[in-house]
Amino acid sequence: MKQWHKTGCVLCAQNCGLEVLVENNRMVRVRPDKDNPRSEGYACRKGLNVLYHQYPADRLTTPLKKIDGRFTPVSWDQAIEEIAAKLKSGMAQYGPRSFAYLGASSQGGHMEAGFGVSLMKLLGSQNLYTSAGQEFSGAWWVQGRMFGKQYLLTVPDEHETEMLVAWGWNGMESHQMPQAPRILKSIRNDPNRLLVAVDPRKSETAAIADIHLPIRPGADALLLKAMIAIIVQEGWEKTAYIEAHVEGWPLIRPWFAQFDTRAAVLVCELDYDQVRELCRLMSTRTWAFHQDLGIYMGRRSTLNSYLLNVLGAVCGIFGQRGGNCIPGMVMPLGYHADERDPRIWKTVATGMPPAAAGSFPPSVLAEEILTDHPDRIRSIIVSACNPLRSWPDSQALEKAFSRLDLLVVHDIVMSETARLADYVLPCRSFYESWDGAFFPWTYPDIYFQMRRPIVHPEGDCLESAQIFTRIADKLGLIPDIPESVTAAASKDRMTFGAELMGWAGAHPEYLSGILFILAKTLGEEWDSAALAAFWGMMMTAPKAFRKNAARIGFKTGADMSDRIFQAVLDSPQGFWIGRMDTDNNLAEVKTPSGKIEVLIPELAEMTEKLDAATEAEHLRLPADFPMVLNAGRHRMTTMNTQMRNPEWIKGKRGCTIAVHPKEAEKLGVSDGDPVRVTTEAGTAVGELEVSTQVREGMALIPHGFGLIYDGKTTGVNVNHLTKNTHRDFIGTPIHRFVPCRLEVC
Repeated sequence: MKQWHKTGCVLCAQNCGLEVLVENNRMVRVRPDKDNPRSEGYACRKGLNVLYHQYPADRLTTPLKKIDGRFTPVSWDQAIEEIAAKLKSGMAQYGPRSFAYLGASSQGGHMEAGFGVSLMKLLGSQNLYTSAGQEFSGAWWVQGRMFGKQYLLTVPDEHETEMLVAWGWNGMESHQMPQAPRILKSIRNDPNRLLVAVDPRKSETAAIADIHLPIRPGADALLLKAMIAIIVQEGWEKTAYIEAHVEGWPLIRPWFAQFDTRAAVLVCELDYDQVRELCRLMSTRTWAFHQDLGIYMGRRSTLNSYLLNVLGAVCGIFGQRGGNCIPGMVMPLGYHADERDPRIWKTVATGMPPAAAGSFPPSVLAEEILTDHPDRIRSIIVSACNPLRSWPDSQALEKAFSRLDLLVVHDIVMSETARLADYVLPCRSFYESWDGAFFPWTYPDIYFQMRRPIVHPEGDCLESAQIFTRIADKLGLIPDIPESVTAAASKDRMTFGAELMGWAGAHPEYLSGILFILAKTLGEEWDSAALAAFWGMMMTAPKAFRKNAARIGFKTGADMSDRIFQAVLDSPQGFWIGRMDTDNNLAEVKTPSGKIEVLIPELAEMTEKLDAATEAEHLRLPADFPMVLNAGRHRMTTMNTQMRNPEWIKGKRGCTIAVHPKEAEKLGVSDGDPVRVTTEAGTAVGELEVSTQVREGMALIPHGFGLIYDGKTTGVNVNHLTKNTHRDFIGTPIHRFVPCRLEVC
């Protein structure tokens, strides 16, 4: 029997709507879902090839234990019992700092994150490492200081803006915005709107932009300071907005008042008149910015994010329609972890804060394992990520993981990280389980989709949330649940809720483990710990969420949360679950002053001393590494590590080393020839791609390759070429500015 099912893509953070044809419990065909209210029938080639993600050759179907260097199938009971025993022993001997959870990194589902973080906290640990920590440590740390919470992101109101500035973002290929190619083209084709790209190369986005600033690689912070200075010196700053909504501007304004803007723009290798004209437009138009890895993982990462925010504040774009706004959230992406609070840990070897909403930067993980400090990390559970191919310096991580006392990996495949594990536990895929993502990429309306199982898992697989629950239970972290509560789980939800809260209300000490209690009650009744946890989230949703839901049309009342939950179940294509108050967006700011606080003391000296002469000196590349490697190029043919079968590319060029024709001419090589790229971290050989899109002096290598599939390795593992110590002071790896050299093989 064949049936089409509405679901969503799990391969990037946009989660476009898909329809999947299922026949005999197998997904056989995929098409865009025109009924999805956010993606509206848009889907890229990655989502349309999601069958390759669902059906890899190295799919796991049973728990595995490594014995004498070989994996042996074991029962779930044996695996969980042994893992719990080893965790108990390690914690008793070395304390809570010895344990770390690596996860909360999936593009397709976030429910495992709640369970992983809950287990970590119940064990007394704060050692959370996520892929968000890799990309966003500096940016989210800045958000915490300027807007009051690290998870208070600001997104462009792209449908209302008059000018969209793509800074270090190639949305035509990498998305990171719903329907990004459609939106970018619509702005470009509208005579009343402008598209601006700031990018060293002529990317696909820069190629269609009205204005392209081909900035010198690594000079973003200098250009941003120059642009703020031009606006200040011309008297273009939005004084009324600043007085009403910005705190600390008089303290930092002197940094820009006498700044030599012409010298700075010259070092940036840009035309001064073009930069000044863009500043004028920013002062006279409603504009928004969309930044990406060119900023986040570029040279001076944290300073880039800070100065871009200062530029936005000076121009008065935050919280305004058409500007950058604080979006509504079903659930925040993490939690605020301000290292100035003495209760918040820093890493013991490197002294890094958990800047990315509770996550430490993965760039320091190897050092935190290999250190001789008595509080070093010794036991790790990995879920929803593959650090050996996704995080910096594969060599350092491989060495570090080999020193662990315990490594447990939950995954659907035998990943490169799983190959090093002591235990590998098979997960249900995203199309075999309930799950949803909480990315807040839309404004003012708030979208949510809870994907449901559309095929049954083959083999003995569990949700990652169920695996965490079994481990927590075996560790004795879940209290004895009264029979009355367990029995109520088979009744209607409101009856169960009343019974649960009556018991939990009398025992507030149990609330820290409420996800596991829900998993052991409703979760067992529904065969989904994740769905049970989501119901619990809805029942305890904060007042702000309920106000947003009421604004979109949900009637208030005692059963409002349960009705919202039912609406989620009734909308497999996803729906608009809430709407923000557009008249008072800046009320979301949580700083002590209630305003955008533009003075960050830790960045004051760095910003004040930033000048053309110093940057010109620092931007010079060493003689042995005369080129800049952009490590992690986004393309329609790259897919992190979630599409392991290289056949999904279907004959298109996947992993190449892309350079400008003049660089190929210098070496005497042609398109398609093998070339060697070398960095401080290592050497790799790959296929040359010659392209005028690439700036002279740069080399581009995509991420998501070097995967071992069906006994073969395809493409270059770009993280073999990245050094974990090549990072920003907050820990963000500088993947967009890796000094390298290119050689003939």
